[in-house]
Amino acid sequence: MVDAIDRKILTLLQDDCRAPIARTADKVGLSLSACHRRIGQLETAGLIERYAARLNGKALGYAMTFYVEVSLESQSESALTAFEKAALASDYVLECHLMTGDADYLIKVAAHDTEDYEQLYRHTIAALPYVSNIKSSLVMKTVKRWKGYPPPRA
Repeated sequence: MVDAIDRKILTLLQDDCRAPIARTADKVGLSLSACHRRIGQLETAGLIERYAARLNGKALGYAMTFYVEVSLESQSESALTAFEKAALASDYVLECHLMTGDADYLIKVAAHDTEDYEQLYRHTIAALPYVSNIKSSLVMKTVKRWKGYPPPRA
């Protein structure tokens, strides 16, 4: 069961997982060893999957983000599996979600400019197996960027 201290630890780690454990322990009111033990328990319980750096897309030259709805020719197990395997193998597919609704998948890609997106469209997205329809939407402005899950409710 996740308590208030665990929720605080999870929030602090999502904000800055490189912060020293001593700082986290101080902020949640635990000793260093107790905080370290709690973090280990949260990892073991699967609440913390991994630690990673978040790169700045704009600083890397990715000025454009697209959400792309992809419909497949077939929704057979083999078609879904082949599409997902290819999407997982592509560094250019940032996210891929099997969806309900009109499209089968929603994928997220980033591009340097429109010419770069055209190349992604032609050589990455349209080249994925079983693709029958593609509908792209350009992100004009990111109002709120995903920074992590909220801590579990009490």
